[in-house]
Amino acid sequence: QVQLVESGGGLVQAGGSLRLSCTASGTIFSIGDMGWYRQVPGKERELVAVINSGGIINSVDSVKGRFTIFRDSAKSTVVLQMNSLKPEDTAVYYCTIKYRFRNYWGRGTQVTVSS
Repeated sequence: QVQLVESGGGLVQAGGSLRLSCTASGTIFSIGDMGWYRQVPGKERELVAVINSGGIINSVDSVKGRFTIFRDSAKSTVVLQMNSLKPEDTAVYYCTIKYRFRNYWGRGTQVTVSS
């Protein structure tokens, strides 16, 4: 059974940085896409950044130049480095992976950016 464990959320002032980490546990080989989505109350979950097994990244325009995603496939880990945070980045961030044709989700970690 695949489980995703997230860490690194919290409260930060505008302009600050946070680093989110997510590790997949279980007997896992050859994970496909790994990435992060976010959601605020009353809105749909939206893509933040996803990286595939070949290192190709897809991200939302609003985070380009500020957020960096990278993965360590040997450790089944994906990291989202968030710099120059803005109040509008406030959301619950969810880790996700695609593995054997299924999407798995973490429980989410709260990121709050104060102005």
